[in-house]
Amino acid sequence: MATLRDLRNRIKGIRNTQQITKAMKMVAAAKLRRAQDNVINARPFAAKLRSLVSDLITEEDIALNSLLVERPVKSALVVCLTSDRGLCGAFNTNIIKEANRVIAELESQGVTPKLMCIGKKGHDNFKKEKYTIVSQFTGIFNSLNFSYVTPIMNAITAGFENGDYEKVIVVYNEFKSVIQQRIVSEQLLPVKIEKSEAGADEQFIYEPGEREIVNYLIPRNVESQVWRMLLESNASEFGARMTAMENATSNASDLIRTLRIKYNKERQAAITKEILEVVSGANALRG
Repeated sequence: MATLRDLRNRIKGIRNTQQITKAMKMVAAAKLRRAQDNVINARPFAAKLRSLVSDLITEEDIALNSLLVERPVKSALVVCLTSDRGLCGAFNTNIIKEANRVIAELESQGVTPKLMCIGKKGHDNFKKEKYTIVSQFTGIFNSLNFSYVTPIMNAITAGFENGDYEKVIVVYNEFKSVIQQRIVSEQLLPVKIEKSEAGADEQFIYEPGEREIVNYLIPRNVESQVWRMLLESNASEFGARMTAMENATSNASDLIRTLRIKYNKERQAAITKEILEVVSGANALRG
């Protein structure tokens, strides 16, 4: 049975933890606003560039550009975007589950899966498994900026162009709101061509030349998609951490209230016992 001192120490420890979770929630909320703005600003550019590339590309371009060619899939790269830190609820767990589902689906089709881990939590999980990890990028979310996109894209496209794998799938969290993130499995390579109805019959005049423009835009399109995915994952992480810390703070308040009631009951029982002992002693002396 816990003593009054034990209960006091537990209440004090939980209150200290509550102060930490409350501070982490405030930090996450401050960072979320900027991350959310970055995502909202990046989405239209990425969508417009993808649409533009799809409208400009011809059948001849698909046959000549290595990032567009669809080959028989013998091996596929699964890019898993997780966070570098924990304390963000089921954010990383859900991504890892989805990555495992994608890998199992590829294996059922006779495709050999390979992994690229962006974020420490994903790498820590998959390095214990049997899967081949071709590369990893950790620590980038501490100060996320566009300079990280180039080495990531170069690592992805180099293996694709060398024939190490014929398909690239990215698993990440798409930011919806502070309390909602949607897990997405999206094909990055080969680049999907989805011509819009408006651009299907349009004729374009190219300057300096069609081939030069298309060959320049396709890598930029891949870059913009990778950057958008990183921003989506970053904003989702802050949203998940803010929600998790808010829940932890609320749970700490409930636990403190329960322990406080128990402490008061134990204290009242101890006081009553002491009074009974004093009264019993006084009665014994009189008798």
